[in-house]
Amino acid sequence: MFFGEYEHTLDKKGRIIIPAKFREIFKERYIDNFFITRGLDRCLFVFTEEEWKIQNKQFKDMPFTSAEARQFNRLYFSGAVRVQCDKQGRILIPNYLKEYADILNTVVMVGVFDRIEIWAKEKWTTYFSEKLATFEELAEKLIINPKKSDQ
Repeated sequence: MFFGEYEHTLDKKGRIIIPAKFREIFKERYIDNFFITRGLDRCLFVFTEEEWKIQNKQFKDMPFTSAEARQFNRLYFSGAVRVQCDKQGRILIPNYLKEYADILNTVVMVGVFDRIEIWAKEKWTTYFSEKLATFEELAEKLIINPKKSDQ
């Protein structure tokens, strides 16, 4: 659903504009609300309301008797906020989430299939340059080649 990489700058009020390509998807699918929370690797995760419900179900099924499950759920859900785009396609990210992701001025929004990730530009640049070298190695490990499995 979401793909691509887009760079935007926070305005004077700390809002960022959602890329037009993502807003088109929201409009096509009648998506008004979406959720932002702490993501992994110090970025923010953005989910549509539909995908958020799927996430809720997955994490709800974790046993609350597990200390790790409780810790993860507390950190993940305590950071969550429901947002809507204003008429100009902007959203306001709460300060605690901007602090978590080290967002000061410029962000990179990355489409990652079922979610959007919001990164501080510097963090994304560093992450991308460090991880790009392993791209082909990851492909070999993660992508199943039907021709090889038949042999």
